[in-house]
Amino acid sequence: MFVKVNRDEIIEGLQKSAGIIPAKTGAAFLRSIWLEAAEGSLKIMSTDSSLEFCGEYPAQVNTPGRVGVQGRAFCDLVRKLPAGELTLKADAEGKNVLVEQGSRKYKLPANEPEWFQPFAPFPDVVTDATAGGEAGGTVFWSGDFLHEIIDKIGFCISEEDSMEAIACLYLKPEQDASGKRVEVCGLNGHQFAMFTFVNDDIFNLLPREGALIQRKYLAELNKWLGSEEIELSLGEKRLFLRTGDHRETFSLPLSFYQYPNYQGFLSKLKDPASSQLTVQRAELMESLERISIFNTDSNRCTYFLFSPGEVVLYSQGQDVGTAQEPLAAAFQGDMQRIAFPTRNLIEILSHYVSEQVTFILTGPEAPCGIAGDKDQNYSVIIMPMMIQDETYYAEENA
Repeated sequence: MFVKVNRDEIIEGLQKSAGIIPAKTGAAFLRSIWLEAAEGSLKIMSTDSSLEFCGEYPAQVNTPGRVGVQGRAFCDLVRKLPAGELTLKADAEGKNVLVEQGSRKYKLPANEPEWFQPFAPFPDVVTDATAGGEAGGTVFWSGDFLHEIIDKIGFCISEEDSMEAIACLYLKPEQDASGKRVEVCGLNGHQFAMFTFVNDDIFNLLPREGALIQRKYLAELNKWLGSEEIELSLGEKRLFLRTGDHRETFSLPLSFYQYPNYQGFLSKLKDPASSQLTVQRAELMESLERISIFNTDSNRCTYFLFSPGEVVLYSQGQDVGTAQEPLAAAFQGDMQRIAFPTRNLIEILSHYVSEQVTFILTGPEAPCGIAGDKDQNYSVIIMPMMIQDETYYAEENA
C-alpha cells in the first residue's frame, strides 16, 4: 500500500474510528485501525467486534492494498500533525507502516493481514417483509431527530446488560384507528419514557415485533451522528447507518429479547379517578435543586403535599436539616401526599420543553405520568418512593 491523503480530510473519520476500539483490553486485532487504499480513495475501518465503522475519503493511490495499525497510536499521531498532505505506505515486508509529512517521518508496526475480518456490507435492498408488509430499500432520516430521540429516551434505559430487553432502546411500529406511528421506549424498572412520531418510511422499515438497540451502543452512535440527513437500513441482525454522501457507514448489532408489555401501566394513566397536579416546570426544577441539598444517601426523596391552590415540597435529612417550599399549582384529586426521588425527577423534567407540566397521579405507590402541552409526543412515567413514616423513605423501595 502506498497512498497520499490530506490530513484534514481523514482526521474526523479517524477519530470516530479510534473512538469505538478498546483502549487497552481485548485482542490486539480489535485495537487496530485498518487502512485500505483502492481506486482513488482510502478506507478507514475499525470494530470492537460489535460496532463497525467504515469511512472512505479521497486519496491519491499509488499502490493499492490493506494494512492494519495500532489504532489509538496512529490516530493520536495524525491528530497532532499540522494540516497538509500525508504519505502512508507499508514497507516491503509488510511489517511496518511508514507515515511521512514533509521531513517528518514515523514508523508504526503493522498488524498481521489475516487478522482482518470483512465488515458487514450496507444492505441497499431489504428483502425481508417489514411492518408495512412490503419489501423496502433504504430510508433517509434526520440525524438531529435521532439525536433528540436518544436524548429523550436513553436516560430511562437500564445500564445493566444482564437486564436484557430493558437494557435496550425499543423502536416499535404501531397502527390503530388513529393511524400509523413509531413508538420509541426506554425502561429501567422504576422509570419509563416513550416518544412517538409519524414517519411512514421508518414504520415500514421496522419489523412488526420492533427493533432493540442496546444502551451501551447509544453513546458511540450519538458521537457518530451529525445534524445532516442519514440513510438507514436493517439487515437480519444489524442496524446500518450511512451518511448521505455514502462516505461513512456505522453499524451495530440488534438484540432479540422480548420487550415487556408496557400498555398495562400506560392504561393506568387513563383512570378517571387519578389525581392531577399542574405546575410551572422551571419553578419546580429550581425548588427541587434546592431541596436536593437536604437529601441524604438514605433519604433521596422530596415529599409532595397537595392542596387545591399549591403544592408543598419538603425533605428532611437526619444530619443536614429540613427544607420546605410552597409552589403555586393546580391540583385535582383525593391524594394527600407522594414522594419522588429528587435527582431522578430533576433529570426527567430537564427533557421537557413545556412551561407547565402535569403529573397524572394514580396512587401513592403507583405509576405517575408526566405530560406537557408542548411535549405532546413525549411522556415519562416514574414510580414514587414508598413512604415508610412521616419523614423517612427507604432507598431500596424506589
